[in-house]
Amino acid sequence: MLVSAPRVQRDDYRPPAFLVDHVALTFDLDPRATRVHSELWLRRNPDSPLPEAALRLDGEQLHLDGLSLDDQPLPDDAWSHDAASLTIYNVPDRFSLETEVVLNPAANTALMGLYQAGPILCTQCEPEAFRRITFFPDRPDILSRFRVTLRGDAVRYPVMLANGNPVDRVMLPDGRAQVVWYDPHPKPCYLFALVAGELQKAESAFTTASGRSVSIGLYAEPHNIHCCDHALATIRRAMAWDESRYGREYDLDVLNLVAVSAYTMGAMENKGLNIFNDRYVLADPGCATDADLRAIEALVAHEYFHNWTGNRVTCRDWFQLGLKEGLTVFREQQFVADQGWGDVRRIEDARLMRTRQFAEDAGPLAHPVRPQAYREIENFFTDTVYSKGAELVRMVATLLGARRFRAGMDRFFQLYDGEAVTVEDFIACMAAAADRDLDQFLQWYDQRGTPELRITAVHEREQARYGLRVEQLLPEGVAPLHMPLAVGFLDEGGRELPVQLHADAAPGPTTRVLELGERQQTFWFSGVAAPPIPALLRGFSAPVRVHFRYSDAELRQLAVRDPDALARWDAVQRLVHRAVDRRLRGEDALPAALVTVFGQLLREHTASPGVIAEMLTLPNESTLATELGAVDFDALVAARDWLVRQINSHLGVQLLATYHACAQPPDGGQEPVAVGRRALKNVCLGIVVAGGAAHAIALCHDQYAAGPTTTDRLAALASLTDTEAPVRDEALSDFQRRCWHDPLMVDKWFAIQARSRRADTLEQVLALMDNPAYAIHQPNRVRSLIEVFCADNPAQFHRADGAGYRLLADQVCCIDPVNPPLAAGLARYLSPGGWMRADRRRLLGRELERIRAIPSLSEGTREVVFAALDEV
Repeated sequence: MLVSAPRVQRDDYRPPAFLVDHVALTFDLDPRATRVHSELWLRRNPDSPLPEAALRLDGEQLHLDGLSLDDQPLPDDAWSHDAASLTIYNVPDRFSLETEVVLNPAANTALMGLYQAGPILCTQCEPEAFRRITFFPDRPDILSRFRVTLRGDAVRYPVMLANGNPVDRVMLPDGRAQVVWYDPHPKPCYLFALVAGELQKAESAFTTASGRSVSIGLYAEPHNIHCCDHALATIRRAMAWDESRYGREYDLDVLNLVAVSAYTMGAMENKGLNIFNDRYVLADPGCATDADLRAIEALVAHEYFHNWTGNRVTCRDWFQLGLKEGLTVFREQQFVADQGWGDVRRIEDARLMRTRQFAEDAGPLAHPVRPQAYREIENFFTDTVYSKGAELVRMVATLLGARRFRAGMDRFFQLYDGEAVTVEDFIACMAAAADRDLDQFLQWYDQRGTPELRITAVHEREQARYGLRVEQLLPEGVAPLHMPLAVGFLDEGGRELPVQLHADAAPGPTTRVLELGERQQTFWFSGVAAPPIPALLRGFSAPVRVHFRYSDAELRQLAVRDPDALARWDAVQRLVHRAVDRRLRGEDALPAALVTVFGQLLREHTASPGVIAEMLTLPNESTLATELGAVDFDALVAARDWLVRQINSHLGVQLLATYHACAQPPDGGQEPVAVGRRALKNVCLGIVVAGGAAHAIALCHDQYAAGPTTTDRLAALASLTDTEAPVRDEALSDFQRRCWHDPLMVDKWFAIQARSRRADTLEQVLALMDNPAYAIHQPNRVRSLIEVFCADNPAQFHRADGAGYRLLADQVCCIDPVNPPLAAGLARYLSPGGWMRADRRRLLGRELERIRAIPSLSEGTREVVFAALDEV
């Protein structure tokens, strides 16, 4: 039986006993026997509580082939070595240490450390995989300057890249090439990277605000080099945006990006050498969809913004991961909004929080943005850390205002450039810049779960005042949180009203940010002659659930009249939840308010088609179950299907009219309005096709066959795949024939079938696993089929017979010995949702027990499975 790794406790943090000022690495590259020579210049840390400690270096799966201290070989009694570390005894206060190890990249199927991805060698070191490359104190609070020498066969490895700036390239007498890279900026070892292989370079350049020229290169395999333009344009925009918005210039002479096909992560912000899963950086002009292009824009910018929030200023320990990731996600969100996607992106953010992060908060793997303990830090790269972490930064920005938040960021960079920091350091900078006490706000980082607010209203007609009583619903002993609550008012006709707090001398703006910080607070507003309709949580100003008793009529007005897109979207969500809930209670009629709202949105689609598309997109069954609580899941699936048919029955003519209006004239542009028109057109198409009428299926097939963009053709194919129509299989076969040369399009072919709502989808997924194009050693392919099925098709994954759980458990068992991080990520879908009744919990438990019984189960998967079993 596998022995569990000890839990790492946040309170146990101690400064490192040794600091590493400089690192010199020499790699003799070979796919099966790469030799790594390391020289470290170390000194004792004066801040360490252990002034006499031995030197302990982390190291895993390394064959040690040489060891010396200050140029002298070490005798056997001066050191010890086990499977996880190398310890050197009785070292001086300042010294150099040399080691030589041998690695086998081709055998590294976990894709952590140095591994082979097809013909390419590349690395992934975050969070703790640098120890699989050489012996080193593998922790983020040790920042070192790296000089890296790469030697390799000039034919096999014509391109050899590492962090920093290129220093030298020479040919060696034995026919190998040698390249030297130097990074002048101290960085933690998790940001180390190298890439070597037969790659081609797409080039660009950027001139910084101070006049420095930066050479930009995007490296890809030769057959993909035509797919680089979009990412290169994005990186230039991101560099300019970071200068103008935050005053942050790029700090090296070169910035390199690399596209890799076999990559477990989405991307990695290695200093000066960003490595990407190729699906998130390559965009074939003839095949990329709107969603592909937007995902590339967001992720390329995200990794670039890490240069300052994560690289130049990094995290003291992995408990602070939510700071660097949350801050960078927030900056990414701002950038994307400034490219013209403001309301659409904010709705997407709120949807992700409500569908995925709130569910994570309610499940067995719930944890704070800054956990108190962990066994495997890889299991904490979660929606809570990234998305909720970003919402915490957004709340700080809302509480302080734009000017003071920028001042806080300037102070943060000024004080901590080249340092490893904590959440407290960040909040202290914000508090100092705004001259405010933010100590209470720190509780957000350490408290798990989704906060809930109960809001009630009272109107006093004689005094013309209106009150909102806000109660934080907290467990016993839990302190209230500090948060912003953005509110606005509409009159009964849907007109926006000024918001004047009782203490104000005059009416204020039409949106007011209320600051909560007590268990119960009442806010009084003056000049309110009649009870208004409150728009609560405008802009999704805090990641909370709000309980307020709206009437259908009030929600109707908010959905079509409120100026805030998030408030409108939320009103539609509430109406949809009510419609499904009423259907579950036996009602047969679609609520009139929902019909009216959808009809009004369709009539007004030209103003903001992207936002309308988001509002008309119905939540899936998992989201509905999370909102409605413990329900009969099969009845919920039927109720959602009924809702789609009813919408089509009541509004089919308008849906088709909007479809045709958005289709003319055909426009393949990437401006937000053009993308929004396509999104709305395809939402309308999906609803009418779900109605099953022959004319709708014919229209859908015509769009697949002759759609003007890949986005249109794939949307039509997805809708066809949900049907029983004979043209479904014909279209799937046609798409397979057309796309088989392009791995990224093959991924889409798998994913479309995995999302199908047909009752036989699980059997289709099992058949696709026998397809020659499917392989468990290709993370993208596994995610496209297995993860898409589990994450995006709740109706079929949560089948009553448990077959979906059995399929996933089988895959976790197969993948865990090959790629443990991928297996652990998939195992998370076996966590019981709070909505699950006893029958499905039993089915889940049976599969979890089967996985737990594997003696050699990886520690990461084991941690996920045991946590899930605790709540089955």
